[in-house]
Amino acid sequence: MPESVRYDAVVVGAGLIGAVAALGAADQGLQVLVVDRQAPAPGVGRLGIDIRNIALSPASRALLERVGAWRPEWAAAYRRMEVWEELGTRAMIFDAAEIGRRELGWIVENGPPAAALWEALQRHPNVTVLLGQVDAVAPGDSVVTVTVGDRAVPARLLIAADGARSAVREQLRVALETRPTGQTAVVTVVRCERPHEAVALQRFLLDGPLALLPSLDPHLCSVVWSQSTAQAERRLALSDAEFGHELARALQHRLGAVMDVDRRSGLPLVQQLCRTFNPHPRVLLVGDAAHVLHPLAGLGANVGFEDVRDLVTVLEGLGGGADPGTDGVWRAFDRRRGARARMMITAMSVLRQVYAQGDPLSQWLRNSAIGWLNRTVALKRQIVLEAMGLGPIAR
Repeated sequence: MPESVRYDAVVVGAGLIGAVAALGAADQGLQVLVVDRQAPAPGVGRLGIDIRNIALSPASRALLERVGAWRPEWAAAYRRMEVWEELGTRAMIFDAAEIGRRELGWIVENGPPAAALWEALQRHPNVTVLLGQVDAVAPGDSVVTVTVGDRAVPARLLIAADGARSAVREQLRVALETRPTGQTAVVTVVRCERPHEAVALQRFLLDGPLALLPSLDPHLCSVVWSQSTAQAERRLALSDAEFGHELARALQHRLGAVMDVDRRSGLPLVQQLCRTFNPHPRVLLVGDAAHVLHPLAGLGANVGFEDVRDLVTVLEGLGGGADPGTDGVWRAFDRRRGARARMMITAMSVLRQVYAQGDPLSQWLRNSAIGWLNRTVALKRQIVLEAMGLGPIAR
């Protein structure tokens, strides 16, 4: 590496995906610069937990453990998931015991791992953190130069993990395929009358899926309610008591009455996929900078962590001292990650459309298919393993 080029990699974005990518690269011996506008801020709500939560698969947990950013006390394990629909008569049950595990995954507040990763970045001897905004990106044959304020930083590789509105992606004019959903997700935390018993609930309503995710507190659940934008605006304007009543009714009172509601936020839902994860030999896009999924299956963060796992595997194969921006190094990565993201986005679109059909024939077909799938143990097991990041496709 030329003396003037201090960094092997610049990682833009120090959220969960970017921070893990930076630590994974640094653990391979690369000198890494991490750029973000600010340190992560706590988001604890009135009910005592962060309304920003992620569902983590066992594969994602293993990745966090690998970079030293996993604490069991953060994570609410869920051992069972129940899925049913507004018009259906049958439910799909996924149970960890059916695949010989104690849990299907974990619900984790965004704040604690984000803070731990930030501290790990600052402690790592191969990582430098720079607060600022990316103003320009200039890929070249031997380096890619990232301009942050009045500082131009040359590096051998740029990893963009700066979210759905990626500045790096926009600077490079990478084509983006968008699939508007016409939906907005209402997210909050609620206190329920009955304990959740480590069970995740999802009900497919005609207007969109509703998920209730367990927390460490037996009576607190995170809510992700995808619905038409008009309905979301109406529900955001309701009083807490009115919203809680509608939520309990939509869940058929599975957890009794909703006793308390934290602040609510509305997030417009658009699925998107970039044309390439490797727009230049020295540039990679990962996480939401490359793909955004509908939250109905809670897989968005996990597919982003899959990107990082694949990225680290490629770096391991290169060995120390090799140029990570050499032409051709990331072509297979680009194909694999692009295919995986497209498959997941398509699956989310199809699943949402299937459950939005309210005619009797569609209802009968769905119920017949669910009944058959629930009885087909081997296939259901394979679906669960893929969702956990442990199946052959996810790997």
